[in-house]
Amino acid sequence: MAEGATFPKIARCGVHTMANVPFDKLGGKLWYNGELVDWDAGRFHILTHGLHYGSCVFEGERAYGGKIFKHQEHTDRLFKSAEILGMDISYSNKELFDAGYESLEAQGFTDAYVRAVAWRGSEMMAISAQQTTTHVAVICWDMGSYFDPEARMAGIKLQWAKYKRPSPECAPVHAKAAGLYMICTMSKHEAEANGFNDALMVDWRGYVAECTGANIFFVKDGALHTPTPDCFLNGITRQTVIELAEKAGVEVVERHIMPEEVSEMQEVFIVGTAAEVTPINQIGDIHYQVGEVTRTLLTDYHNHVRGI
Repeated sequence: MAEGATFPKIARCGVHTMANVPFDKLGGKLWYNGELVDWDAGRFHILTHGLHYGSCVFEGERAYGGKIFKHQEHTDRLFKSAEILGMDISYSNKELFDAGYESLEAQGFTDAYVRAVAWRGSEMMAISAQQTTTHVAVICWDMGSYFDPEARMAGIKLQWAKYKRPSPECAPVHAKAAGLYMICTMSKHEAEANGFNDALMVDWRGYVAECTGANIFFVKDGALHTPTPDCFLNGITRQTVIELAEKAGVEVVERHIMPEEVSEMQEVFIVGTAAEVTPINQIGDIHYQVGEVTRTLLTDYHNHVRGI
């Protein structure tokens, strides 16, 4: 980043811009099982398998300037997640790709959050679900910064989570499956109750893994260090940031990182579709400065997703 440059301005928004309105009351249109329907029609019965047994997969995407960033990669991953869970999506890859833009256009958005979701229906209410129908929806809403913009640019605070990312032998860790996020919700709630913004999780072996909804990067002696994604998602934003770092001439090291190593790092940031690139200024009782590598990659990512 050039001397005297500043961070890009981020809209001051919460989880969505109508912060006092429940999501089911936002209004407009959404894509539901092959057609655009009124927002209020996006409902299902309480005895739905996806609700009771976690048989649900999803994608989180962002649209910038009318283009959904890496939409094909996200669409492909939704199908892969469904395959891992043994769910049969009856729509083609192209149909769901197009559904993202149909939903975006119907809402009249150019910048928005895009959520594609597939879940098992209500034909069976037991562990077995072979006869259930897989339903699919794509929903868009107005969304700004995932974290408070001022806090985000100064760096946010992470608490260590008590829950660990599971072994690949214990859960479908490479699927973006809804059930895997329960310990994330619990960890984030506890962190926020203790005055932190988010929680940092280790895996079942004790290695640093990820935050509740974002991958993590560390800077040490000018090189970028990031945990090997062998028991959690290799995020699409994570892959993008690695590409941008390598393009900028920053060495990237993917490896197992022990918790005691975080005190040796000079900079820390997290990345994800919602979080984008967010600096970290504290992990537990260890403090960091928002440094040059973080600033550069934050700006590069901001420009990249907008085609600047």
